[in-house]
Amino acid sequence: MPASPNWAAPRPAAFRPTLGRIDAVVHLSFAVLMVASGVRYVLRHSLADNLWIVALAASVCVLYSVVAVLAKRRQPWLLWMVALVLAWAVLVIAAPSFAWCSFAVFFLSRAAFSGWIAYLAGGLTAIATAIGLFRLSGDTDTAMLLGPIAAAVLLTLIYDRIEHDGALQRQLHADVSLAQERLAVSERAAGIAAERERVSREIHDTITQGLASSLLLLEAAQRSWPEEGAQAEVQKAGTLLRQNLADTRSLVHELSAPGLENGPLPQALEQAARQYLDSVILHVTGDLRPVPAEVRHALMRVTQSAAANIKLHAEAGQASLTLGFLPGAVTLDVFDDGRGFDPIAVPPPSEKGGYGLRAMRQRVEQLGGVLSVESSPGEGTVVAAQLPLPDTEPSQSNQVPSQKDSP
Repeated sequence: MPASPNWAAPRPAAFRPTLGRIDAVVHLSFAVLMVASGVRYVLRHSLADNLWIVALAASVCVLYSVVAVLAKRRQPWLLWMVALVLAWAVLVIAAPSFAWCSFAVFFLSRAAFSGWIAYLAGGLTAIATAIGLFRLSGDTDTAMLLGPIAAAVLLTLIYDRIEHDGALQRQLHADVSLAQERLAVSERAAGIAAERERVSREIHDTITQGLASSLLLLEAAQRSWPEEGAQAEVQKAGTLLRQNLADTRSLVHELSAPGLENGPLPQALEQAARQYLDSVILHVTGDLRPVPAEVRHALMRVTQSAAANIKLHAEAGQASLTLGFLPGAVTLDVFDDGRGFDPIAVPPPSEKGGYGLRAMRQRVEQLGGVLSVESSPGEGTVVAAQLPLPDTEPSQSNQVPSQKDSP
């Protein structure tokens, strides 16, 4: 049969109530009531009288099944529904015993269509049922005539209310999801801004100030050249420039470490730590599995920052990395046996420095992880980071022994 025209299109998915279980109950009720009504009618009428009624009832069942399947697929056809309503109207007027099945036909018409076509189908069903029951009463009981119509109006109002509440709930859910996405974007932007602020301050405190001092020294040497003091000024400028070069290289290593963003994660972390430390011991626990790019990047930066702090402040004799894979998380512990410090007594970040721990913590927390620092004077330091991972099965090809030591 031809498909329904646009003005009788099925209800869009975004505006359909989530009534899957109710639909199943309605369809089951229709089947039970049709069988019971058919048996009742056959027992009360002769074969010659009830044969065409039974055939019509069977036709109604077939049409109902077709429309129910099309409605579930959200592709109902107008002519199928028209045929069902007309066949049902004839059946219920000729045999009011089937009137109880009208509820299922009503709900099916509302589930299949939206707009005026749904109201029209439901109204025809109610009117046919009212006529059939009124005939059953001998055309004397007005309650049989008005009852189905009043019930149809009440059910229509209830169904419309359910649809409205469902649409409102979906809209609220969409608004919450959009707000969460915007919040995540805002948090990422804030993290990027904080990282830019930290890098800009490091450049200002090291490279910019060093270059400015070197320029002043060279200008002073130019003014006093070739006196003896000029050579001293040039030497000082050369020393500052070499220090600036070292600071620039260190900053470049921190911002982007070539070759470390690819390859196995344990080896990349070890190589990142060896940029600052002469020797480091690597331990791997759990089953190695792939990690998202942002988690890998965060682990790399935490390793680099912690190793730089060990080099500059710890005076450590030994340092180690422990990379652990847990169900749903990856952990990284950076340990050194240096002089340690009191984490509570660490001064707040300023233009003189002190941004390392805060930057590590912000980087980890932005990904939903946790970073902690355990240390005390003379007892060494442990920087521990834990980041969530997608719940995936470990790859057999990526598995490594439960512990690996490298000199």
